[in-house]
Amino acid sequence: MCAQDLKLWYKQPADAWVQALPVGNGRLGAMVFGRIKEERMQLNEDSLWYGGPKTREQPDAHKHLEEIRRLMFEGRPQDAEYLARMALTAAPKYLAPYQTLGDIHLYFRDMDGDVHDYVRELDLASGIIKVSYRLGETKYQRETMVSTVDHVLVVRLTSDRPGALSFAANLSRRPFEGTTGRKGADSIQMNGQSGPDGVRYSALLHAAAEGGAVRIIGDYLSVESADCVTLYVAAATTFRYEDPLAICCTRVEAAAAKGFEAIREAHDAEHRAVFERVQLEIDAPDEDGSELPTDERLFRIRAGESDHGLTVLFFQFGRYLLMASSRPGSLPANLQGIWNESHTPPWESDFHLNINLQMNYWLAEVCNLAECHEPVFDLLDRLCVNGRKTAKEIYGARGFTAHHATNLWAETDICGVYVPAVFWPMGGAWLSLHLWEHYRFNLDMAFLRKRAYPILREAALFFLDFLVEDEQGRLVTVPSLSPENTYRLPSGNSGCLSIGPSMDSQIIHALFGACVEAGRLLGEDDLFLEQVAESRGRLPKPAIGQHGQLMEWAEDYEELEPGHRHISHLFALHPGEQITIHHTPELAQAARLTLERRLAHGGGHTGWSRAWIINFWARLNEGDQAHANVVALLDHAVHPNLFGDHPPFQIDANFGATAAIAEMLLQSHRDEIVLLPALPSAWPSGRVRGLRARGGYEVGIAWCDGVFARGTLLAAQSGTCTIRSAVPLAVTNEDGRVLARQSADNPILQFPVELGGRYVILPA
Repeated sequence: MCAQDLKLWYKQPADAWVQALPVGNGRLGAMVFGRIKEERMQLNEDSLWYGGPKTREQPDAHKHLEEIRRLMFEGRPQDAEYLARMALTAAPKYLAPYQTLGDIHLYFRDMDGDVHDYVRELDLASGIIKVSYRLGETKYQRETMVSTVDHVLVVRLTSDRPGALSFAANLSRRPFEGTTGRKGADSIQMNGQSGPDGVRYSALLHAAAEGGAVRIIGDYLSVESADCVTLYVAAATTFRYEDPLAICCTRVEAAAAKGFEAIREAHDAEHRAVFERVQLEIDAPDEDGSELPTDERLFRIRAGESDHGLTVLFFQFGRYLLMASSRPGSLPANLQGIWNESHTPPWESDFHLNINLQMNYWLAEVCNLAECHEPVFDLLDRLCVNGRKTAKEIYGARGFTAHHATNLWAETDICGVYVPAVFWPMGGAWLSLHLWEHYRFNLDMAFLRKRAYPILREAALFFLDFLVEDEQGRLVTVPSLSPENTYRLPSGNSGCLSIGPSMDSQIIHALFGACVEAGRLLGEDDLFLEQVAESRGRLPKPAIGQHGQLMEWAEDYEELEPGHRHISHLFALHPGEQITIHHTPELAQAARLTLERRLAHGGGHTGWSRAWIINFWARLNEGDQAHANVVALLDHAVHPNLFGDHPPFQIDANFGATAAIAEMLLQSHRDEIVLLPALPSAWPSGRVRGLRARGGYEVGIAWCDGVFARGTLLAAQSGTCTIRSAVPLAVTNEDGRVLARQSADNPILQFPVELGGRYVILPA
């Protein structure tokens, strides 16, 4: 699929929010409806959360921790949960939500009559939404973008008839509007506070007209008989700025002085430089649906037809969404990225740490958006500070911990009373592994020394203190749980709190391994590394249960919900690499049976769960199964604007599926690169370029008739590259000189690489 085909487009305006189209620059986002008489653009600013930071108290936690552990070891999980809910949960109990900034409404005059040739589109390659239509003999067009360069939302309205643009614009935040009013002769402002102790916010809307007039009437901006109008919008809060309105004024004034064409040019260049790093094409000319609107293409999928172009569009849409909701200096993408129209969104639209935030960033490195990962590292810096206090006060431990969710203020306490989710001290550890992944893709030793290792070390230090010995001499987490599942003991007791759930041991195994490898690379902490390595060896190992499945808990308990949406005990398969089909084939087979068992009992019924399942099948090198689940995701869990559906909307399905499609084409685990590991028969020919592999490589791949045809590799470091392939390969330099040739009886091809070197991989 060419860049010019990467468009979501529709023949009608959006009736509902999940039909509107998203733009964003990480901090400022908008959903554009494309309506005729009354346009709505719903706005978000990433730091607009309700309320301020809380001093949450758990004064009785340390008094009851040992009793909770005793009850667990006695096989009384319900008694332990009863006590834990009272003793360990924070007061106040709940995190406050991420909220909408409000809306821009444009009320147009003289828009009566029949509308013709209506098109609403989002061009992923440029990051610009266009709305065009004809009313009578007049053609109208709007262009909307959020500039990462100039920090403003820009809307350009034009018509091909002079003086045809007349409309009123206002800012609103119903029902919590704050204050609105004039700001100068051609701008309106909106100011308020999100809760009594929350951030103060400001938004500014400015109009620059060519022809006609602009004036302020009440708190409306009135444009009268203009030929062309450009709207500039800025927003900010006191999370970052003491005077957010002043920041808005500065940004809007600078943007207006720069002018639309210059802003558009700078935006387009910056956006394309990032977006066009990766290109994917799947050849299927007989099934090309690019001439159809996006919603009609979804209908075709649901009618059982194929549309590989829509798969490519969905893949690139995921990359676009991460660019639009997570940039250096912004907050991470939350449960809805940055786009949320509610004051009370589902699950507070927070940062869920028991898979959702992590899934949001599975695509960042492999899909060549490494800088979009940086907001996670900034959040981790703050989580580490707060998590030290939580580790000490609740568990009497060193290091830092975080639980199942956090917020704008990077709070780490046990928040909420939903037992199956909240008593889980693994959120910080799992998120810390993203630092290690970032290093593994770029091999930046300065990043490892200054940024990654200190946090990895503190996360590991917590578990050196928190882990306890069970009756088999293993080191286990307790209290903890397998998110958000329930088991039954042989006694008939059921519980969520558990001893040594498999996901915990797998995460700690990965964390301890990262610490050992990083510490040795840096030449640091010999005694600490010895302790970590010794403890790693005493963790429960992945085990196979009575059904041939991987056990979800340290004991082979009965599952109360075998089709549960969380498949946490397969962490070691993905995103971990403790289990692989080549190095641990028996465990990989047990993982396959686990997955089949989940699906047979109705698993994958949420969008994000289905996305995780695609990744699992890709790691198992089951391309046709992975593809079937891509189709199932598009069939069951995607809104008309291609937003993923939990239900309701959660963006992790988008991000997880994009990562999974990349995983089908390229894998790089255990220091081995695999090309086309899970290529489905439905994609007979195609090509991809710009994907990244661990070890510092950028990779391109072409295939024809289901067979690898050609690969390219750009090395960002000097060393030895290892490729695993069932079909013998040869490696040449750019001049065609053969550097290495794989023998038919060896699945491994190794060859030396140099920094900046470009290499061609061909069938031998």
